[in-house]
Amino acid sequence: MAIRLIAGLGNPGKRYERDRHNVGFQFVSRLAERHRVSLRVEARYRGLMGRLAMAAGDIWLVMPQTYMNASGECVGALARFYKIAPEQCLVVHDELDFAPGVAKLKEGGGVAGHNGLKDIAEHFGTQHFWRLRIGIGHPGDKDVVADYVLSKPAPEERELIEQALARSLDASPLVLAGDMHAAMLKLHTKA
Repeated sequence: MAIRLIAGLGNPGKRYERDRHNVGFQFVSRLAERHRVSLRVEARYRGLMGRLAMAAGDIWLVMPQTYMNASGECVGALARFYKIAPEQCLVVHDELDFAPGVAKLKEGGGVAGHNGLKDIAEHFGTQHFWRLRIGIGHPGDKDVVADYVLSKPAPEERELIEQALARSLDASPLVLAGDMHAAMLKLHTKA
């Protein structure tokens, strides 16, 4: 089933722009730029949105402006309005359990304490949607995770995250073409 909606997760505003938690926003904004898609504020969906016209049909690009913990408000409303099934959605987010530099694609699974994923799953009524997980590393202490994700990575970590974003963008034509398994193979195979 082809992807019809790509949602990048993050927090709106300059203050959070370069934070670890905003890698989803970074991916979607670069994908939009690559395809010359303008992302505009859509108040009714509480997000920045753009439409990517593809031969097989439109793909919506969205960056919820609700803050991370309420990402489902935007993604769920958009999916319902355009009659997009959860399995036709790709959510791009930061992943604490992966080291910086790792990027993996998967369908379904748990939410592993990620509040943005949790809210989207609640709005969809299922956890069966695609995820592109960009590794940001773990601080080593669960008590400091909130501050960690809302901080900027060190320069060496930033470089690894940039590499993961670049590899993810390189695999994006396969995602856009609906060939998720080829995209997984490309992304998960070491060069």
